[in-house]
Amino acid sequence: MILNPKAGSVKDLDAVKKQLGRLEASSFHLTKNEGAAKAFAREAVRDHCDEIIAAGGDGTLNEVINGIAKRVGDVRIGLIPLGTGNDFARCLNLPATLEENIDIVLSGETTAIDVVRTKSDRIRYFVNVSAGGFSGLANEKLTPELKRTWGPLAYLRSAAAALPQLRSYRTAVRLGTKETFSVDLYNVVIANGRFAAGGLPIAPNADPSDGLLDIILIPERPGSEIPLLAAKIVLGNHLDADAVVFRRAARVSIRSRPGMWFTVDGELIGNDPIVFEVMPRALQFVVGKR
Repeated sequence: MILNPKAGSVKDLDAVKKQLGRLEASSFHLTKNEGAAKAFAREAVRDHCDEIIAAGGDGTLNEVINGIAKRVGDVRIGLIPLGTGNDFARCLNLPATLEENIDIVLSGETTAIDVVRTKSDRIRYFVNVSAGGFSGLANEKLTPELKRTWGPLAYLRSAAAALPQLRSYRTAVRLGTKETFSVDLYNVVIANGRFAAGGLPIAPNADPSDGLLDIILIPERPGSEIPLLAAKIVLGNHLDADAVVFRRAARVSIRSRPGMWFTVDGELIGNDPIVFEVMPRALQFVVGKR
């Protein structure tokens, strides 16, 4: 059990720990700083642990995934969503309450999900969403205070705040071995899961078990159109918009001028050129009865 005591929905740490005691974990770790969950997960697989429970938000889960990535087939992962956004939990239709999620973990029933490997100036793994370009700027503006105050409209507010810094990137995109094109882009989203930024349906049709990435490209448009597009994204009906290029592929490489910085689950992972590649159905994830 790896618990982030600073996760957004943890109000009474002692009460949470007491409830998690139902799981009778062989070891229980509290994270104290960035990277701790990754280190604990790496230690767990080294000690031949067969199941790791991540109790926290999307960032905690991402660290655990990176801790086990080199031995992803040796361990199954369970999730107790305690974060502010819980985007991947939402994608898997996990319930809202702590007790219900503990019951799911106790069930031990798993499904195989894809893991995405990224390679830029370093190698990183994820199961949910990566984004580069304008959304990176918007994410910088998307503070916890903004999310608490505005809820699902927070992305609109953060996008509006980032508009003065809007810029385009001359981008070469290669999808697998079949399609290569160049386009001036504001934004790139590489999605394995459906949600980002606390419930934003950025890839509403994504399936984390289908062996494919959902790729959303936002080409350069007049700045006045961006708020309308952001509103479509909030509603999840942007994939049919003229302002969006949508593709699916198991592998995508991106190179731009100037270089885009990419984030994964809100954490900066590096500059392009960057390659994303699916490891199909590589991870057993505890989800209970589907």
